[in-house]
Amino acid sequence: MFEERLILLVEDNDDDAQLTLRALKLNHVANRVDVARDGAEALDYLFCRGAHSGRDPRVLPQVVLLDLKLPKVTGMEVLEQIRREPRTKRLPVVILTSSTGESDVARCYDLGANSYVRKPVDFTRFMEAVNSLGLYWLMLNEKPPATGV
Repeated sequence: MFEERLILLVEDNDDDAQLTLRALKLNHVANRVDVARDGAEALDYLFCRGAHSGRDPRVLPQVVLLDLKLPKVTGMEVLEQIRREPRTKRLPVVILTSSTGESDVARCYDLGANSYVRKPVDFTRFMEAVNSLGLYWLMLNEKPPATGV
């Protein structure tokens, strides 16, 4: 059975979300991208609650692209909850943020982030970063085994 390699983009800024989607498309990343606009929606999506209660809990994204500065629930809190749950604890999470604080970088890695990428201001550099993310996380990285539903 073919397993869809979908991406969960967690981004509250519509311009940044559109920029990321455009960069993925221009880099020929044809994977489905689901977008959560805040941390609470991301958790509902991942844990199949609320508006996402009908979603199949066995279907997890290949990678989560997670912003840190989110309304309702911060990106760090989302990461913490992802790592706490047996079903999602191995889910690859890439922090994709404009935050330049060293303490943010350290805290994200302490919480189990797989990667920390600063959003470049320049679109060409952003395209290169997204291309590298797509190539690595969707094509080269081996998905971790499921831990149970």
